[in-house]
Amino acid sequence: MVDIHCHILPGVDDGAKSWEVATEMCRMAVSDGITHIVATPHANEQYVYHREEHAARLQELQKAAGEWPVLNLGCDFHFSFDNVQDALKTPERYSISGTPYLLVEFSDFGVSRYIHDTIYRLRAQGIVPIVTHPERNRMLQSHPESVLAFAEQGCVVQVTASSFTGNFGSGARKAAEWLLKHDAVHVIASDAHDTEHRPPVLSAGRDAVAKIVGSDIARALVEDNPAAIVAGEALPYVPAPVSR
Repeated sequence: MVDIHCHILPGVDDGAKSWEVATEMCRMAVSDGITHIVATPHANEQYVYHREEHAARLQELQKAAGEWPVLNLGCDFHFSFDNVQDALKTPERYSISGTPYLLVEFSDFGVSRYIHDTIYRLRAQGIVPIVTHPERNRMLQSHPESVLAFAEQGCVVQVTASSFTGNFGSGARKAAEWLLKHDAVHVIASDAHDTEHRPPVLSAGRDAVAKIVGSDIARALVEDNPAAIVAGEALPYVPAPVSR
């Protein structure tokens, strides 16, 4: 499996607090069947994103972890005005390993009516936004149907694996299942932060998804699609979102 959203770099945000925690997260991921992880430090008002420093730290972690999991660098990109302006100028600064794919996190306190115009500008620049955990966003959780419009604009929708197991509450689980049943989920990822409360585990979420839509789709969400993202390729599984 491939995990495209993981706060595994130590000491850079609210994720892994030490090198020991980070290396243990690597071991846990491999034990769960994860072969590739994209480290995604936050880029927001609280955490400044230093691509070069993060890349150096990623190399150190790869040496400590060994051959597996293979580590790549991305960003948990807060969808703010300043961030977007910078990404339009230098998308490779924030994207996943120089690919067109960019994880974007919307504010919990409101979704601007101009957001679709901004996404259009990103898409025109060749950037493919990956909307992260909409099922956990307060606004989108209450109106999951609005996520369909993002998918229709060409965005990738990433749901947190543990939302399907109820770890983020019944609201997130209900929204995640709604999106899945309406063909609006392209990837599930761990969004791991530690080894206890938010560990780097995908198998439980994959199995929960398989019970709802079958093992083939579940595999696509944790293997085929995220592997394509890391490789910078088109997604092999792209369902057409439906509003039924």
